[in-house]
Order: sequence, then structure tokens, then C-alpha cells
Amino acid sequence: MLTQSKKWSKVKAWGLKIMRKKGMKKATLAVGRKLSMIMHKMLIEQKEFIYGEPKIA
Repeated sequence: MLTQSKKWSKVKAWGLKIMRKKGMKKATLAVGRKLSMIMHKMLIEQKEFIYGEPKIA
């Protein structure tokens, strides 16, 4: 996600911030863990992934 994805997301921005401070390996691990937590919560709550901010109508 840090290197392959061209789209912006909060998780990617967060990972890039960690990468500048701690290095690529730690950032990759942190982003992977964060994504696994998001997916687990989606599974438990039976909700779809919302990319970015939810749009208010």
C-alpha cells in the first residue's frame, strides 16, 4: 500500500509519516497491522470498507 497504491488514503498518509521517522520496514509492518485491524472490525460488524471520509448528503 505504501509503494504500490497511487490513491491517497488516511492509512497511506499515516504509513508514510511513520516511514519518514522509523524506516520502511517498520512502516510496512505498522500499515499491515492497521489494515488487519480494519478488516477484522469489518468482519465482526458486517460492514463494507469506506474509502476516505464518508460523504454527507
